[in-house]
Amino acid sequence: MHLLPLVCLVAATALPTTLGARILSVNVFPGRSHWMMIGTILEELLDRGHEVTVITNYPRKSAHPNLTEIVISPIYDFWGKSVKVDSLYDLTDISVHQMLMDFLYPLGLQTAEYAFTRDNVMEFLRNDKTQFDLLLAEQFYQEAYLMLAHKYKVPIVSIGTFGFAQYMGPMMGLMNAWSHVPHEFLPFTDHMSLYERAYNSFVSSYELLLRSWYYLPEQQAMADKYFSFLPGPLPRLSDLERQVSVILLNSYPPLTSTRAKVPGLVQVGGLHIKPPKRLPDDLQTFIDGATDGVIYFSLGTNLRSADMPPEKLSIILKVFGALKQRVVWKFEDERIRNLPPNVLVRSWLPQSDILGHRNVKVFITHGGLLGTQEGVHRAVPMVGIPIYCDQHLNMNKATLGGYAVKLYFPNITEESFRWALEEVLYNPSYKKNVDKVSQIFRDRPVPALEESVYWIEYVMRYNGAPQLRSAGLDLPWVSFALLDVVGLLVIVLIGGVLLVRRVVSNLLGGKRKSKRKNE
Repeated sequence: MHLLPLVCLVAATALPTTLGARILSVNVFPGRSHWMMIGTILEELLDRGHEVTVITNYPRKSAHPNLTEIVISPIYDFWGKSVKVDSLYDLTDISVHQMLMDFLYPLGLQTAEYAFTRDNVMEFLRNDKTQFDLLLAEQFYQEAYLMLAHKYKVPIVSIGTFGFAQYMGPMMGLMNAWSHVPHEFLPFTDHMSLYERAYNSFVSSYELLLRSWYYLPEQQAMADKYFSFLPGPLPRLSDLERQVSVILLNSYPPLTSTRAKVPGLVQVGGLHIKPPKRLPDDLQTFIDGATDGVIYFSLGTNLRSADMPPEKLSIILKVFGALKQRVVWKFEDERIRNLPPNVLVRSWLPQSDILGHRNVKVFITHGGLLGTQEGVHRAVPMVGIPIYCDQHLNMNKATLGGYAVKLYFPNITEESFRWALEEVLYNPSYKKNVDKVSQIFRDRPVPALEESVYWIEYVMRYNGAPQLRSAGLDLPWVSFALLDVVGLLVIVLIGGVLLVRRVVSNLLGGKRKSKRKNE
């Protein structure tokens, strides 16, 4: 009898455990929509008893005994300082090269360095002696902070708030299939023409070269500068990237192209979506009383409707005023003039809860990742007005799936905007299709948030989970891309041709000599 407690104790200590693990989470990019996904994961980790230290732009509203925050303050105004365009609406027509060199790379480099310049952040980086069990980092243009995995000698799990990016394939030991997986910044579907496949291959390979030869060296220089207090030599960031055990991807079928993936690429898109709550009283009353339905309009957290060109704003207001439906619009300046009586504007709105209301019939969106997921999860058909980055790709998937109409912002007219709304409002196929896609998106073996935390704890349980690592990471890029095999085949082929040519030449030469002897 007395042996039973001892047996239980021995069995418990023999099992790997992650109870009360210490997790360092680094999230220096000041995108609020990104934080929605990250914050949801961190809250679940706290609920499970883990101790979390987080570098963040968005402090928790109330203290938690297991949470330590290093707050980046004030928040970096990246739209005002990093983006080299007069208006975000001008991003509609820029090339992938401009998107990277004039927008995303400066965005990442400047926001990452800004966090290093905060005294409290550097104080923590230099002097913290905590023994962490895991680095949980956002996989979005802040690679210099992977050096913390070197400092603490811990495994890495990263959060791909942007979904799947082309560079993640080689980073995880996977060859990207450019024949049917479009680059995230191109407006292609996964059924591409010959020209589209050629252009997709060019853009994808160009970005990999640009990232390796320009962007990562810039991040490396930043890491070498701000982590110079660590004993050297410091590792290369490209090597630290290849140590990432799992990337939690903000994607899930059918909202993303089907592709091959290794076990370390885990799709958990939509984990931030919770059951809808009751709306604020004025908003609840406005939507409840919409007998003809409601149109919800939001361009996300970064793209401001209040900054829309006046001629486009006038068109939209005129079309809204002629509708019998009510409109709820996230508009950052509530003093907007000439507002029709059927339109309610607010500078901030609980989007997911609104989309969950039975009276909402259409969602006008820019096609951002989180908004698209929420619209599909709540089964609301869409009118998409994509502007930049992956928004075009998301809306192409939506139009291909038959649950959205896409408009090209510079070409929006009163006629096209009215047609798009009426098409989605009165053609029942859009609602039918979004119901089907919503069911597929929500049909999962386990909830997305639960799966995310499972893999975080899994990596800690197995000290980085090397069993998930692809052997492709150990190959030089020539072998990884099978270029050495291709080269060998070319050599064999050329050698075979030369050999056949020599044999034929010898045979013909022998016949000519024999003929001359006979003569």
